[in-house]
Amino acid sequence: MDESTRRLIAYGAILAPALHTLTDGLEWAQHGFSPLQLWINYLAFVPLPALLLGLYAAQRPGISRLGLAGALVYGFAFVYFAHTTLVAIASDVPTYEQLWDQLGVLYTAHGALMVAGGLMFGWATIRANVVPRWTAWLFVAGVTLNLVLSFLQVPDLLQTLGTAVRNAGLMGMGWALARRGPPAIRAG
Repeated sequence: MDESTRRLIAYGAILAPALHTLTDGLEWAQHGFSPLQLWINYLAFVPLPALLLGLYAAQRPGISRLGLAGALVYGFAFVYFAHTTLVAIASDVPTYEQLWDQLGVLYTAHGALMVAGGLMFGWATIRANVVPRWTAWLFVAGVTLNLVLSFLQVPDLLQTLGTAVRNAGLMGMGWALARRGPPAIRAG
């Protein structure tokens, strides 16, 4: 992977999850959606499929095919989630709960794909040991927290905690790629 591509992936893996976390904070602070918050959310979601594939490529040849499968499944889920953001904008849906009610089982199914893909990618990243393992563990912890919190009736602020942790893991992977140049496979 050339230097400019690696840097693009690194900075994208920092920026897109940071924007996603910002939109969750905005949604919580305003008690629902706003057009600006939804457009920023859309900008955060659109590059995620390519970023996960880029994070996979940056870890080659150390990462397994499970990492590729996980990146593809996770990315597929975010293609759908970007679409749901456009649905919320077009339908003027005021809250996440109402959007989830409107989209029903299809939204839930893509949430399950996001969890499955995220766990596969995270596990493969941990095993590859190319980026610091703590970044992948943070990502896996966030995905797992998303799964657990989806079954519980908890306040909105706690619902976004899993996403923030998951995004911090991706941002850490991006930071690691940006800081140390081309990744080298470490013993591990």
